[in-house]
Amino acid sequence: MLMRTDPFREIDRAFEQLAGTAGRPAVMHVDAIRDGDWFNVYFDLPGVDPDSIDITVERNVLQVRAERHRPAGDAVETVLAERPTGVFSRQLYLGDTLDTDKLEASYDSGVLRLRIPVSDRAKPRKISVSFDDSGSRPVKG
Repeated sequence: MLMRTDPFREIDRAFEQLAGTAGRPAVMHVDAIRDGDWFNVYFDLPGVDPDSIDITVERNVLQVRAERHRPAGDAVETVLAERPTGVFSRQLYLGDTLDTDKLEASYDSGVLRLRIPVSDRAKPRKISVSFDDSGSRPVKG
């Protein structure tokens, strides 16, 4: 049997069990890195059903929502419940330098990975300079 001694933590957990996260979605932890021409965003979503993950992009706002539920049934008795359940949500504001039309998403081992390519217009490019040698140089005199 597990025992706890922090009464405030127990009150927080009890409220979360009663209200869930419907009123205030729980935050999901995020890492974001740029790797060459790709921007990778990793969301921690352990125990989430992949079918509950909803990803939308409107203008430059990326929103990720997911849900996690506790097992339910007549024979199920919760002894300790610290992991949040319910709705998880996160919004990220993306720069104009990312091509959200080519966004890729995958979910593996509790981590949602989004890969967004850097748009071609944001990549460094070399500009060639043309030279007109048709005799239009000023004459010294």
